[in-house]
Amino acid sequence: MPAYKRILLKLSGEALMGDDAYGINRATIVRMVRELKEITELGVELAVVIGGGNIFRGVAGGSVGMDRATADYMGMLATVMNSLALADSMRQAGLTARVMSAIAIEQVVEPYVRPKALQYLEEGKVVVFAAGTGNPFFTTDTAAALRGAEIGAEVVLKATKVDGVYSADPNKDPSATRYATISFDDAIARNLQVMDATAFALCRDQKLPIKVFSIVKPGALKRVVQGDDEGTLVHV
Repeated sequence: MPAYKRILLKLSGEALMGDDAYGINRATIVRMVRELKEITELGVELAVVIGGGNIFRGVAGGSVGMDRATADYMGMLATVMNSLALADSMRQAGLTARVMSAIAIEQVVEPYVRPKALQYLEEGKVVVFAAGTGNPFFTTDTAAALRGAEIGAEVVLKATKVDGVYSADPNKDPSATRYATISFDDAIARNLQVMDATAFALCRDQKLPIKVFSIVKPGALKRVVQGDDEGTLVHV
C-alpha cells in the first residue's frame, strides 16, 4: 500500500540531462518515466512540476545583462519544452499525461485550470504543470509548493541529486549525516537549503510536508511513496 494517495513531484530540468552538458538525455528520461509508471501502478495520483535549467543553461550566457523578467519568461518556456518531452515519453510508456501551462500557449498545451487538473488526477492521468507560476521572480520550487497546495497533495517530493537533507555538504564533509525527518523550524534554524525561501514558507504555512530524495538512485521514488526510510521528510 502506498503511504500517499496524491503527490506533487518536483523535478529539476537538470535531472533530465543525465551526463550531458545541457538538453534532454533520452535514456535518462526513459528511466525516469519507468519509475513514474511504477508509482502510478500503485494507485498514486501524480502531478509533476519540472524546471527548465537544462535548456535555459544552453542560452544562459546570452541572458547576461538581460532584464530579469524577460530571462524568467524564457525559463518558463524552457519548462514547457521539458513538460512536452516528459509527457510524450509517458505516452510511449503507456501512461496518459496532460500538460497544463501557467502561460497561455493553447495551440501547444492547455491552460492551467484547477478544477480540470483535479479531474485529470481523479481519472488517473498524470498532470504536468508547465511554465512555473506564470509570473517572473518566482522559481519552479515555488510553483511546486503552490500547485501542491492547490491540488491538495499530501506531500511535495523534491527530487535532487543527493539522497536527502544532510547536516553538512556530504560531498565536502565525510562526517555529514542524513536527517530521516526534520521540522521546518529546525531546517530554518540550521540554515539547511531545502527549497528557496518562498517555496519553503508556503509549504510550512500550508502544513504541506516536503520529502527530499535522490532521483538518480534507482527505486528511490517508489520507496519514498511506499513510506520506506528513504530521503528526508521536512514537516511541521
